Amino acid sequence: MSIQTTTHLNFRGDARAALEFYQSVFGGHLIVNTYADFGMPAEVPGSDKVVFGLVAAENGFRVMAYDIPGQTAGSIAGGGSTRREDNATITDQALFLSLASDTLDELQGYWDALAVGAVIVEPLAASAWSPGFGMLTDRFGVTWSVSVTAA
Repeated sequence: MSIQTTTHLNFRGDARAALEFYQSVFGGHLIVNTYADFGMPAEVPGSDKVVFGLVAAENGFRVMAYDIPGQTAGSIAGGGSTRREDNATITDQALFLSLASDTLDELQGYWDALAVGAVIVEPLAASAWSPGFGMLTDRFGVTWSVSVTAA
């Protein structure tokens, strides 16, 4: 028996843009269903927002997202911030997404794409535990902890 977990991100109006961005970074299949697709009258504000969204790629990447009804402030719900201070990661965010790759070259490609419009928390570089580790908060407010899988 096996199970699979998929991160489900809740946005305040930016779910579609975030899903399209993650598909551009990781590839895969994009599904977006709106509230109108599931019966909300088209004239109701927010009917065009995402009630079910998924990016699933053959490389194993999966993420789901939706827009909280009535929210239009963009970015991820809960927000918060993450920073490095005195060699420690300081955050009030509820979660990070962790991305691991077998090679630095592969990881570098994902890093470069995620870094567009992002806040770099810790640059991608060799660390004591990995040939490559870095943290960033992408333009949608999602913090990523990325690393090369240690041999």
